Amino acid sequence: MKSIQLSYDQFLEFEKIAIGTFAPLDGFMDEKNFYSVVNHLRLSSGQLFTIPILLDVDKECAIDLNGESKVELLYKNLLVGYIFPTSFFTCNRNEVSKKIFGTANLSHPGVLNFLNLKEIFIGGKIEKLEENFSLIATNELTPKEQKREFEIKGWATIAGFQTRNIPHKAHEYLLRIALEISDGLFVQPLIGKKQPGDFTLEAILRGYEVLIENFLPPERVVLGTLSTQMRYAGPREALFHAIIRKNYGCTHFIIGRDHAGVGNWYDKYAAQEFVLKFESEIGIKILALRGPYYCTKCDTIVTENSCSHENSIHAMHISGSDIRRILKNGNVPENKFIRIEIIKALEHIKCFID
Repeated sequence: MKSIQLSYDQFLEFEKIAIGTFAPLDGFMDEKNFYSVVNHLRLSSGQLFTIPILLDVDKECAIDLNGESKVELLYKNLLVGYIFPTSFFTCNRNEVSKKIFGTANLSHPGVLNFLNLKEIFIGGKIEKLEENFSLIATNELTPKEQKREFEIKGWATIAGFQTRNIPHKAHEYLLRIALEISDGLFVQPLIGKKQPGDFTLEAILRGYEVLIENFLPPERVVLGTLSTQMRYAGPREALFHAIIRKNYGCTHFIIGRDHAGVGNWYDKYAAQEFVLKFESEIGIKILALRGPYYCTKCDTIVTENSCSHENSIHAMHISGSDIRRILKNGNVPENKFIRIEIIKALEHIKCFID
């Protein structure tokens, strides 16, 4: 039987399909599903889905596999499953990029990643091999396992939080709001492929461990991980993240300022406005929270809903980008922006992706 050697990124996509993270998707997208998602935000079945999940191969591989009804999928030469190919296709990548990311500009990291995929996409349902199948990420459970953990804890309402940064006080503000209105909080950092300069897995996990152990009620917080890549697709990816957290058992999902954004490509609340249109269909309550900032006059973390100084000299906005920049320059952020305990815990850890 012929085979495909999966890259790390491809294996993660395969894994997430197989364990139900990307439900209702049951395979790599064929041409019909691909264009349905790109153009209509839905699979060809009509089910909501916003991000293409693709298996890319070079032309030689596609020619070799065309006509095969079943192909082995290998990762590090280990057989992990099969794909049943039904579609070999390509697309106008510039046009598709504009629809997914709102731009085809190569300075957008999501566009660059998409344009760098191999020439041909193979679509078809997959099958996993249980005996050779194990999660490769730290702190990661399947959706079924995660739901079971929530059941054991007796949580009826669970607020999910997506992040790719170490926790600063704006994040902490959002987490505390979620804890006020839910039985439990599920912090699930994204730890797959990201762009150079983003925080490492070790730094993110250590930062949240310190926050949870010392400043939040640990019995009401679960820290997990999600090993999939950042797409930097702004509103589309925010909806994708909401669908994923619903699959993991969350009843609520936090969407703050510029969720899944990068640079200045998206308006800061575009993701909130977009996802709220689909809230009832997803079946998960969206916590559309305003972006917290530190106000020197109020002398605390606030939002535009609780402070009248947002557009004044008193407003000091906090972002993951700001924290990264300060740390990369060898400086220590002020305690009003991020807890010093978190910074100290990172002193001997590699914090940034090369």
